[in-house]
Amino acid sequence: MRSTISGFTRLTTVHKVSAAGVAATGMAALALAAFPAGHATGAQGASVDVKPVAWTTTAQAGEHATQGETGTHAERAAEQAKTDAAAKTKAQAQADRASRDQARTPLKPAAKPAAKPAAAKPAAAKPAAAKPAAAKPVVKPAAVKKAYADNLDGWINEALEILHSKGIPASYDGIKRNILRESTGNPRAINDWDSNAAAGIPSKGLLQIIDPTFKAFHVEGTSWDIYDPVANITASCNYAAKTYGSMDNVNSAY
Repeated sequence: MRSTISGFTRLTTVHKVSAAGVAATGMAALALAAFPAGHATGAQGASVDVKPVAWTTTAQAGEHATQGETGTHAERAAEQAKTDAAAKTKAQAQADRASRDQARTPLKPAAKPAAKPAAAKPAAAKPAAAKPAAAKPVVKPAAVKKAYADNLDGWINEALEILHSKGIPASYDGIKRNILRESTGNPRAINDWDSNAAAGIPSKGLLQIIDPTFKAFHVEGTSWDIYDPVANITASCNYAAKTYGSMDNVNSAY
């Protein structure tokens, strides 16, 4: 039973029991509506003061939660917007400062293109290694010819030097003795009366030698003129050495 007093509903004992039963069965939590302070009638009909009770349904709780979350998201979005705006402002300031710095910096002259390296010249062919020069034969300096007097004594001494260098035996005395007998020391003497002259080959010179014998026993290094004193002596001594062993052994016509 319920009774209405001054426009408010008063809960009787039966109502309270019913409300407790509804909560036990799992229904949405129900809190009795708050009413202004009033009276309720007890089991004995006594009037009981009932305080207003705040109540909230599940839907209301969800609504409050959603409103709380919505507020949080809005706050976060506002904070992020502030952060983005600050970052944008900072980036713009940096860009403006860089632009000013670039305007102050003088332009550098364009770098000249690097010079191309000169093409390497082909290496010159190395000259072939020079062959060692063939050893030249050692040439002994020519012996200084000894000066001899242009007379019989000088002719005999020069002839003896040549004869001894060739290994042909002879002596000064043997040569001079035969010269004095054959021509008396005249290098241009000629025999035109003996058998050789009769045969057309007269004897000539200091030691009276015929042309064929002179040519056959000519000594190298001397003149080919039969009247040359040194050539005539050396050829005659060479012939006497082959025939008699030495001019020293000749004491007459030979």
